[in-house]
Amino acid sequence: MAQTKVKIAWTGKHFGEEPPLFGDKSQGAGGIFFSGCNLRCVFCQNWQISQGGMGKEYSIEELADIMLDLQNSGAVNIDLVTPTIWRQQVKTALQLAKSKGLILPIVWNSNGYEQPAILKQMAGLVDIYLPDFKYGDDKTAVKYSRAHNYVATATAAVKEMLRQTGNLQVNEQGLARRGVIVRHLILPNNIQNSLTALKILQSIDPKLHVSLMRQYYPLHRAKNYPEINRQITEQEF
Repeated sequence: MAQTKVKIAWTGKHFGEEPPLFGDKSQGAGGIFFSGCNLRCVFCQNWQISQGGMGKEYSIEELADIMLDLQNSGAVNIDLVTPTIWRQQVKTALQLAKSKGLILPIVWNSNGYEQPAILKQMAGLVDIYLPDFKYGDDKTAVKYSRAHNYVATATAAVKEMLRQTGNLQVNEQGLARRGVIVRHLILPNNIQNSLTALKILQSIDPKLHVSLMRQYYPLHRAKNYPEINRQITEQEF
């Protein structure tokens, strides 16, 4: 039987994304933070949500109404944060919300460890893809995120996202309307991992927009891994 509920940790306008995704102080991204995740990153900054079960159940109809409420509040998009494991319910809610007047760009804000077949189900519904590309080698991906065959999986995902939406397009106000932005978080003592990841992304498309992030902080279980139990240095960045 199809699942008719979805678990959400938080909803509201927020300003923690890249500038093209939140606008000015009166706007903001229309965030919907889903509970759960298909990765188990030892350094996850939102581990209470992704791995701790934090959240409340909502019906598909309620999810659609949340999207419409965010639109009415002045949000510049609907920012679906870690939606992958809830994709069927999200797809149905998007279709329902669009039938009721939802016109904002839809952002699929994911960890990027997704099969192309999953992403193809969202074609025509998602306008902007905002995936992570965490690792340049599979050994590191297994060590820190329990993600097997990571590089091939994440590479195929980015290619499918680009196939659907193309590269980033912004309007006159600098707001993203369509396309792909790939995020990469620099880890301490893992510079070669970052360089390899960036080379892979460049090989996919030299014009691909990449958001290079330096805000790593050793949260969750990072203290059990001495090499990443600190912030990155200026030299590493």
